[in-house]
Amino acid sequence: MTAEAPLRVVIADDQASVREGLVLLLGGLPGIEVVGAAGDGEQALELVAEHHPDAILLDLHMPVLDGIGATRRLVAEHPGVAIVVLTTYADDNSVLEALQAGARSYLTKDADRADIGRALQAAAEGLTVFDPRVRATLLAAASGTAAAAAAGASAASAAGSGAAVRAAEPPDGLTHREVEILGLIARGLTNPEIAERLFLSNHTVKTHINRIFAKTGSRDRVAAIGYAQRHGIG
Repeated sequence: MTAEAPLRVVIADDQASVREGLVLLLGGLPGIEVVGAAGDGEQALELVAEHHPDAILLDLHMPVLDGIGATRRLVAEHPGVAIVVLTTYADDNSVLEALQAGARSYLTKDADRADIGRALQAAAEGLTVFDPRVRATLLAAASGTAAAAAAGASAASAAGSGAAVRAAEPPDGLTHREVEILGLIARGLTNPEIAERLFLSNHTVKTHINRIFAKTGSRDRVAAIGYAQRHGIG
């Protein structure tokens, strides 16, 4: 970033206070010019088409078109724009989905303006930046994948050479993440304890639990624990 050729940035966040704060914070950094601010993914795409920025700072959870959808369209329609996700959520599904869609860097809103500025510059130069929470989430997800692969290999070996081994699918349409959270509920963990254990936000944990209740027909945690016990979860 230089005074002669500043990094031109679009900001997209559905919360007006956050959006306006980011405009002020980043606009005060040397070498950064904020050329537009959007409240949803569609507006972000319009601003990118109008201003041709070098990078976009993008929230994931927005109305009309969310950050994942906006990222996919930006990659397809404006491949030269570097995408940096800045969001409250650091759970593995959000991180991996954003990266698979084409985001170059991923920060949580704990990051300060200097960190955000460096991430935007790095992304514009083709580099990837993760903040510590996101890095921890990716490492945990990678460790879980490796452990699952090792367990699958061991089971296949025990079943005999050439035997096909298929992991049991969770009941009632539950995802593996929901089963994991249900198991922790059955073990008596609170929402904040689950969030800390799984590197998730409290909001994400609550969303998963609401889905668990809906899928299992549970009205409360007691009913959900009973469901977990009947299905050997936890």
